[in-house]
Amino acid sequence: MFTLIIAKLLRLLPNQAKKTPMIPLQDVKVKKDILVETSVEPTPISIYYPLKANHEKLPVYINFHGGAFIMNEKEMDDPYCRFLANEAGCVVVNVDYVKAPEFPFPKPIEQCYDILQWMKGRADELNIDAEKIMVGGQSSGGNLAAALCLYLEEKGEDQPLLQVLSCPMLDFVTPHGDKPEPDKWRARYPQVAHFLNMCYVPQKEQAEHPHASPVRAEVSDRLASALILIAEYDAFRPEAEFYAEKLKAAGISIQDVLFRDCSHAFTHLGPEDRAEEAWRLIAAKIKEVARSDGDGN
Repeated sequence: MFTLIIAKLLRLLPNQAKKTPMIPLQDVKVKKDILVETSVEPTPISIYYPLKANHEKLPVYINFHGGAFIMNEKEMDDPYCRFLANEAGCVVVNVDYVKAPEFPFPKPIEQCYDILQWMKGRADELNIDAEKIMVGGQSSGGNLAAALCLYLEEKGEDQPLLQVLSCPMLDFVTPHGDKPEPDKWRARYPQVAHFLNMCYVPQKEQAEHPHASPVRAEVSDRLASALILIAEYDAFRPEAEFYAEKLKAAGISIQDVLFRDCSHAFTHLGPEDRAEEAWRLIAAKIKEVARSDGDGN
């Protein structure tokens, strides 16, 4: 009960990333808000269609927002979903996944899987190409994107074309106090990060599970190709770099980019020029991967 009370109080804090978006708000052709039934909970999603959308079936990118697994909502990524839809020429699906501690690991992963299956089953209705699905997210959302790919691999199902991991949190086993935390307050009080982690993975065996801590996964060359964005001054930098090398060693196509002089969640908190650079990189990668797959490569 205490954990839930603290989590609810944290959700009342203002979301600076929502107040000051790094990308100007763009018009899209259509934004649809839909409530999808899943095995976990009815799930709100927003679907964005680019301005230049026509009757051709479009690639689709599924976005998972950040928020330490316990807070924030999909609307914080609204400007970026609009931007990616227009710049990449794809449909973007923005998912409001369930939060811990009410829904700890692995509930959000199962929910994201159900959303993926729901989309595939309605590809014609949604005007999307079910063979050109990509996933990605920021921070905790990056963890969910990586975990979803591992979950699909475990089930022997098709991988997305691409996983975009932006400042991903990929290691629940290493105590936060042992990570290179640049923020003096978080470094001085790692108990805060420990509390956040305990909300999502309250049991040790959960924290050690490779779907919670992808750095511990045994990866194969069948996993989706990856774009990994890493901030220089981020406590999660080592685990992102470790996972990138692990994927490379498995023979997976990887593009990992280190953003100098940037901190965690810089895509949402700035500096603005580096944030825009990152979003343009993501859009270009989505477009490149969707196009190359269409050429049979």
